[in-house]
Amino acid sequence: MSTKILAVDTATENCSVALMIGDDVISRCEYAPREHTTKILPMVDIVLAEGGLKLGQLDALAFGRGPGSFTGVRIGIGIAQGLAFGADLPMLGISTLAAMAQGTYRAHQSEQVLTAIDARMGEIYWGQYQRQTDGDWRVIDSELVIRPEGLVEQFSADNGIWLTAGTGWESYAEPLAQLKVQMEKGTVLYPDSQDMVHLAKFALARDEAVSAEHASPVYLRDTVTWKKLPGRE
Repeated sequence: MSTKILAVDTATENCSVALMIGDDVISRCEYAPREHTTKILPMVDIVLAEGGLKLGQLDALAFGRGPGSFTGVRIGIGIAQGLAFGADLPMLGISTLAAMAQGTYRAHQSEQVLTAIDARMGEIYWGQYQRQTDGDWRVIDSELVIRPEGLVEQFSADNGIWLTAGTGWESYAEPLAQLKVQMEKGTVLYPDSQDMVHLAKFALARDEAVSAEHASPVYLRDTVTWKKLPGRE
């Protein structure tokens, strides 16, 4: 029986939805920084209609768990939980950084990816990924939030060429160019749900699904820090 997973993501400026039915993926993606709440549910309706499925026929619902904009991550998990509760579906939280690594493979066939999202406040959300033989991705060390200058001081990699992904490379081009690693510029700036469903398939096989009430975001940064800065996401 074909695995059927719906993924939604609003963690960054992108707004995206994807439906996986076996090896086929139906997706919608739009750059919509301030329109996530109005666009995401119509996108869900569109991909389900194209797939000829109802929510209750799915095996799981995946969502972009972060890191990313606090507001965007909260919107995404809230909408995903609402859908999952209504259809009694298990949920799978997918890293936005890992999704960009998969997106870079989809675009460039790169199996080594350095991901950096602009976290504002002079920091980036960082992840280093290698593709495994089964098509899943392994994070090296762990995802973190860090100042680019601090990353330069502690990071190096000598095992070949790494492609870059994410908005952090443009926002902090000068310090990140000092990293001790062979890099090539990739074209992926944001996570996309069509890459999240690929990762969700592996997460489901590893039995990582949780009930809707136990689904949780990953911010990487203490929320108290953000509360001190009115107007920040």
